[in-house]
Amino acid sequence: MSDILVYLENAHILQRQKPVLTGVNLEINRGNFYYLIGTTGSGKSSLLKTLYGELPLEKGKGIVVDFDLRKLKKKQIPYLRRKLGIVFQDFQLLTDRSVFDNLKFVLRATGWKDKQKIQQQIEKVLLQVGMLDKIHRMPHQLSGGEQQRVAIARALLNEPELILADEPTGNLDPETSKDIMNLLKELNENGQTVIMATHDYALIYQYPSDTFKCENGKLFEVALELG
Repeated sequence: MSDILVYLENAHILQRQKPVLTGVNLEINRGNFYYLIGTTGSGKSSLLKTLYGELPLEKGKGIVVDFDLRKLKKKQIPYLRRKLGIVFQDFQLLTDRSVFDNLKFVLRATGWKDKQKIQQQIEKVLLQVGMLDKIHRMPHQLSGGEQQRVAIARALLNEPELILADEPTGNLDPETSKDIMNLLKELNENGQTVIMATHDYALIYQYPSDTFKCENGKLFEVALELG
């Protein structure tokens, strides 16, 4: 098992066939926490979408959890995503079903069949994110922070090698953002690798970690001045 989960070399990230980022070199190591920063439209989301197979990599080299992005076929994308946990800004919970049924839907869709194992796995991830007592609630009965916790639980269901969090605190107030940040950091301390796209510098200063910036079509590592 490689300790390098993401390896990009001279990669060109395209959105609607137009280059968003060019000459991208990136190495993500197992067990670390990384920020991805940059203004809106700078390429953060496009980079993450390339990593989880939403956008094709047409130039350069790209390996994500042992999948070669240049050779990735459409039918392989679900298998790539099972090794990734993806967390979105807008939660993307199914509003017509309970927390339990949201998570059961994902497990069923990824090949889980045993009812007892499904129940156990759902309880396990909800316990991890402090939401086990809300297992039978509907999304509209939850606060924004609680919905994001459920979304993180959903990302953990298939025990991913890497979590990709795209502006996970973008729709949350500062106090709730801190709460979600503490959860992601706790998961990281327990061995989970995380890449988090954000424009919330207050969080980055409070929870410093390796930081990459998208700017003027390039990606580079930055050292932020703290304090």
